[in-house]
Amino acid sequence: MVGAPMEARDTAAPAAWREEGNAFPFDPRDPVFRADPYPTYDRLRETSPVLQSALGLLVLSRHRDCVSLLHHTQTSTDQRNSVLFQAYLQTLDEDPFDGREPSFLFLDPPDHTRLRGLVSHAFTPRRVRDLGPRIQEIVDELIDEAVANGGLEAIEELAYLVPVRVICELLGVPAADHEIFKNWSRQLARGLDPDFMIPEDTRRQMMEASEALRSYFEGLITERTANPGDDMLSALIHAEQEGDKLTHGELLSTLGLLLIAGHETTVNLIGNGLLQLNRHPDEYAKLCEDPSLARHAVEETLRFDPPVQITGRIAMTELRFDGQTLAPGFQAICLLGGANRDPEEFGETAGTFDITRSPNNHVAFGAGIHFCLGAPLARVEAKITLETFARRIGPFELLEEPGYRENFVLRGLSKLPVAFKKRG
Repeated sequence: MVGAPMEARDTAAPAAWREEGNAFPFDPRDPVFRADPYPTYDRLRETSPVLQSALGLLVLSRHRDCVSLLHHTQTSTDQRNSVLFQAYLQTLDEDPFDGREPSFLFLDPPDHTRLRGLVSHAFTPRRVRDLGPRIQEIVDELIDEAVANGGLEAIEELAYLVPVRVICELLGVPAADHEIFKNWSRQLARGLDPDFMIPEDTRRQMMEASEALRSYFEGLITERTANPGDDMLSALIHAEQEGDKLTHGELLSTLGLLLIAGHETTVNLIGNGLLQLNRHPDEYAKLCEDPSLARHAVEETLRFDPPVQITGRIAMTELRFDGQTLAPGFQAICLLGGANRDPEEFGETAGTFDITRSPNNHVAFGAGIHFCLGAPLARVEAKITLETFARRIGPFELLEEPGYRENFVLRGLSKLPVAFKKRG
């Protein structure tokens, strides 16, 4: 299944899907596709923009179709409403949801509304602006060290550290612990991928990571219950203690979502942005000359090489796209990476990286009631990082070809080693 809860993922799809890997009209495991999926999306959008698979799914690659689906009120993100998932449950000895609550990312109203409301105040534009000076301190500290070394591994030593330190401080997680849950986070991020992409050994590692993270949170909750602070974790514990706002299972799933999704996608955004700026030196020169363009550079990165490649919705009523029918209980998949390069929306330059593009109505953060809650924070973190990098570093070169992680849903680099060039 696509987009299952990381805390209670449907660990396999029906046998036909699992064995044949036929959820998509391409193979997301192909290294060539992983390095550059966009030509495949372009061909699909041009030839079969609404494609129905043998399993009854619709694959959408046009901007207007994706926007329409994501705004549709008669759709669901709860996998328990999926015909395919229910068929899969019949093959199991136990329900993977038993004893665990999915995060609000995979819930519908009213539960989605209630849980999202408990944390939304931390991500308002005003609260995010207040975090700006602290984010700048973190970035400056990392850049200081990189300048002294003449370069850095831009993923591990910059793109990862900025958002993980911020989300740790926001939640009240000890900063020193980010190394502890780094591997857990990366394993669990694979849980968003289609099942046929996940080898058995990786599946076991995901289960171990899930248990380890859950145990870590239980310990942290116990400590923070005894010693509450001015942080989001303490506020969520208070909501749980009130009884009618948050169950213990919901507290654990919300913490997992915020901690993992709260930094994994931003790591990809910063890393993808640096890579695209390096590959488009004329655009990077514009940014170096005018760092105020960093906000536009972030938006163009989100459009041109989005950190989240696909999302899905389950139909709760019959839906139609270009004469194709999506039956209730079946899922439509939005290829966000394809929609973001749709010439119908972005014109003849849809395939061009342009940091001055305006307007830029990309769907990298989704749309509708599930629009990314952390979008304001991700934008500010990436803006400050790219702006500071351009202002303080200037020209830089890649020391080797970048490597991509095996993930499909979350597209990001595994490494990006760079060296700084001397100015002027």
